[in-house]
Amino acid sequence: MPEENGLFARETDAPILPEDAAAELQTDKYLICISDNLLYGIYAEQVETIITDHSITRLPRVPHYVRGIINLRGQIIPIIDIRLRLGKPEGEDSCIVVVNEGSDCIGLLVDGVDKMVDVNRDSILPMPTQNPQKLISGMCSLPDGGTLLILDCGLLLHE
Repeated sequence: MPEENGLFARETDAPILPEDAAAELQTDKYLICISDNLLYGIYAEQVETIITDHSITRLPRVPHYVRGIINLRGQIIPIIDIRLRLGKPEGEDSCIVVVNEGSDCIGLLVDGVDKMVDVNRDSILPMPTQNPQKLISGMCSLPDGGTLLILDCGLLLHE
């Protein structure tokens, strides 16, 4: 039986993860959406689908930022215009990002969708404003020099 030395690992030894793998464990994926020339990040696990061809049915007596509803595979989805919800002027309809918020699905009307990015959790900073209608949970810098605003989808439905 060969002598055991530091060159051979025993089966009971735990695998050693490289530093890159440990760094990957601390990142989250975000879908980058564009609205009013700003970049918004939506947590990728919340994203159900992206709809580019849509017909929104208007509803009476809803908040100004609720553009209406759509029927998505038999499910009625309320559509929230991100521009109006954040106090910006109404823009051209482009696409809807359907997100799952708890047990509810909501559609977010945005100008466009860019790409998925990995964001290091430690790089997300709190917003420097004391806005009581806080819909942005944080912000971070992207490798290309842009700033990503992390959208809190749970707060979109509440006044």
